[in-house]
Amino acid sequence: MDEPVQTPGPATADGSPRGGIAAVFSRHRRAWLIAAGALVFVLLGSGAVFAGTQTGGSEPAAASAVSSSQAATPSPTPTVDPARPVPAEATTASRLRTCSVAGLAADTRLADFQAQVVNATTGEVLFDRGGTTSSRTASVMKVLTSAAALNVLGSDYRATTRVVKGAEPGQIVLVGGGDLTLSRLPTGQEPFYTGAAHLDDLATQTMVAWAADPANPPITSLVLDSSYFSGPDWDDGWARTELALGYMPEITALMVDGDRNEPTRSTSARSEDPIARAGAAFADALGGGLTISQATAPAGAAQLGAVQSAPVSTLIQQALIVSDNTIAEMLARLVAIKSGAGNSFAALQQGIVGGLAAYGIDTTGMIIKDGSGLSPNNAVSPAYLTALFVKVNAREGDLGVLFDGLPVAGGPRGSLSYSDRFAGANSAADGAVFAKTGWIDTGYTLAGVIHAADGTPLTFAIYAIGNVSSNAKIAIDTLATGFFNCGDNLSNN
Repeated sequence: MDEPVQTPGPATADGSPRGGIAAVFSRHRRAWLIAAGALVFVLLGSGAVFAGTQTGGSEPAAASAVSSSQAATPSPTPTVDPARPVPAEATTASRLRTCSVAGLAADTRLADFQAQVVNATTGEVLFDRGGTTSSRTASVMKVLTSAAALNVLGSDYRATTRVVKGAEPGQIVLVGGGDLTLSRLPTGQEPFYTGAAHLDDLATQTMVAWAADPANPPITSLVLDSSYFSGPDWDDGWARTELALGYMPEITALMVDGDRNEPTRSTSARSEDPIARAGAAFADALGGGLTISQATAPAGAAQLGAVQSAPVSTLIQQALIVSDNTIAEMLARLVAIKSGAGNSFAALQQGIVGGLAAYGIDTTGMIIKDGSGLSPNNAVSPAYLTALFVKVNAREGDLGVLFDGLPVAGGPRGSLSYSDRFAGANSAADGAVFAKTGWIDTGYTLAGVIHAADGTPLTFAIYAIGNVSSNAKIAIDTLATGFFNCGDNLSNN
């Protein structure tokens, strides 16, 4: 508020205030003493506050000047911040690793490069370049198909080809059960597929069973039933040239020798009609002279004979060691059927991804178009493969079967034994790299297990995707050898 107006008292004759000089001095002296006392009080109070602060006292010495109403007011309780949360477990820092493969990973022959390396014992990711991005796998896809088959079918599962009575007198039906390895070679002659069933064995069983019933007329007609698989028989992502080049047949539930022109050769031209080829071979084994047609076997028809393929464990090793597309597609389709997903290419996504679920690895982003990896539209991340190979290396469940089928660098057979793989300085890793190779026009891949020079088991996946040529294989092998040399000292720099 405003200050009050001061009114002067009566003046003396000389105009000075009432009381004279002595009175004025007296007033000034009292004012001086009051001011001086106040100054002393302030100085003493400040010192007391300072002393209280320095000694940690809760109140300064001058607090006695505070009014009783102020003293009765309790001091506010100070606010204390909550304690910072403490982790349940202390985080262990990763050790400094100094073995770099950065120069090898920068090789332009690797094109659009992706890779991941994991210490298979600790699970630690040692090296990563786009490892979580799903991309085309080429024939490394056969690893996933094999793992799904081991889970869904089991290592002892065998595909069965049967002969049953037809709907008409003198008619029999050859029913394909998805065994694409069934051979038309005579029993005693070994086809390309080791342990394959033979058509002549099935023909002998059929004729014996037929003759056992005197009421049966002579066999005059043969029906071919391939309904166990549904079409289309060729994936739209495959180049049609693969048929004539001898790398892939039409996929039907009834065929012989993978539909090869030459039953003993790995690479051999395939036909345009594998079902007809199988039917002609079976008719010949029965003595010939039969009319041949295609239809579905009557429900509940009496069985006259049956033969079975080699077990899944054998089929997987054959598929992996030489990268056989036919067996891979056979296993993929059987997995889809057994799991209830369906019997066509369209069922493979659900069938194989579902078949992999038991391994407990995240399949997000995975795309399955075929079982062999020939399609460029498949997509699997390197990280999925490194995680799966940790289990393969540990031989979890039946996965030891898969490990045993992997090609070995410098090994006696398989796709890593060829003269253009792990040659020269890369031969340092011979016998230590167990891996599946992959190649399509737009990518080269390699994934598997490395027993490193320092004894560390590593799992790895390398993708060279895009504009690549065959020399990408050399760059991939050189990088894998770098992983081998570095072992657990591999740096991510």
